[in-house]
Amino acid sequence: MSEANTFGVRAVGRSLATQAVLALALPVNLAVTLVAGARTAARSETRHTAEHPRTVLLTGGKMTKALHLARAFHRAGHRVVLAESGRYRFTGHRFSRAVDTFHVVPAPQDPSYVPALVDLAEREEADVFVPLSSPVSSAYDSRVREALAGRCDSVHVDPATLAVVDDKGAFAAAAGELGLPVPDTHLITDADQVLDFDFSRSHRPYVLKSIAYDPVHRLDLTPLPRPSHAQTRAFVSALPISADNPWILQELITGREYCTHGTVRDGELTAYCCCESSAFQVNYAAVDKPEIERWVRTFTRSLGATGQMSFDFIESADGTPYAIECNPRTHSAITLFDDPVALSRAYLDDDAPTLTPAVGSRATYWLYHELWRLARAPWQVRERWRVLRTGRDAILDVRDPLPFLLVHHLQIPSLLLGNLVRGRDWLRIDFNIGKLVEPAGD
Repeated sequence: MSEANTFGVRAVGRSLATQAVLALALPVNLAVTLVAGARTAARSETRHTAEHPRTVLLTGGKMTKALHLARAFHRAGHRVVLAESGRYRFTGHRFSRAVDTFHVVPAPQDPSYVPALVDLAEREEADVFVPLSSPVSSAYDSRVREALAGRCDSVHVDPATLAVVDDKGAFAAAAGELGLPVPDTHLITDADQVLDFDFSRSHRPYVLKSIAYDPVHRLDLTPLPRPSHAQTRAFVSALPISADNPWILQELITGREYCTHGTVRDGELTAYCCCESSAFQVNYAAVDKPEIERWVRTFTRSLGATGQMSFDFIESADGTPYAIECNPRTHSAITLFDDPVALSRAYLDDDAPTLTPAVGSRATYWLYHELWRLARAPWQVRERWRVLRTGRDAILDVRDPLPFLLVHHLQIPSLLLGNLVRGRDWLRIDFNIGKLVEPAGD
């Protein structure tokens, strides 16, 4: 049997085994959903009456953060329109009681995406457009914002701001001009630039990062230079670096990692939180890091923009916070905000005070990620139990139980089945983002 066929057999077996495990959990989740649904039906829903009810158009319906914002807007008394592309039409979030109507829209790369979103906003008489952008869709959502100008408010950065914050090199340059700490960063469009680089300019090693979102290489922090010039050449030559696909060579700062979410209106933070971070983040707990918050406030005020900005930081041994990158998107740490009225105000009102989750409030997790960790490392049972006991699942809400059932038993199984039919492999399941992480995926 050829290597390709062996790989195919393994991928098929892994998909079928995962489907079987999810099916085994179905009776338990169904029972939990039925009990929660019965309790909910017996009670009247606690919902705020908004002084000025609005229709909010949310995209990115497959992601937990879209569900969290939908619940917040709904409980604050607003109408929620949820949208997602055809591949994720079976998102469990469409069945949330917080979603008034759900629409399938073209994928962001499709030429009809922008006009379709504009048409949807007009048909639903949307007052506010809040895109839950993926790395791929951020630029397209910025175009939607421009097309809706004067007809619908948008909580997303404009194209000029996007060009600064969504480009790792441009972002580092803009922050450096403000005197904010960032790693030494250089634009790379050809592998020879790395081979000719003077690494002695810093006592720290460097790493290469793709400017365009790369779901595979983004976790590769191989320090450069390698032990020999030949090894450095071999490593760099294997990367898809070109003038059309530029990368950055960036000083590798070591220390504790943090991530932040910021909702910004006219440069002012209206919602902000900071958490300890990791490469594959599936747990969030609020921490108080004043230096990082000052960094974020200084930068967002300099832009004066409206939108959502998530920053990644590394705090060095001397306490200096170095910003590594800015993503002009909603961070999944938004699941920490548990006051729906205040959170909706942070998105809709210019005069909203800065909302922050209380340090020490319950952390959020994704149950199936925790169970997967336990299966891989059963000796960590006490730690997994601590996480479950002290935190809360980001999807499960007894007042709105269907999404929890259907994310795990419709959304993810349908994606696994789709990949099986198309013969596409996957690297892991991201229950938070609601997708299969794939080579060259979205």
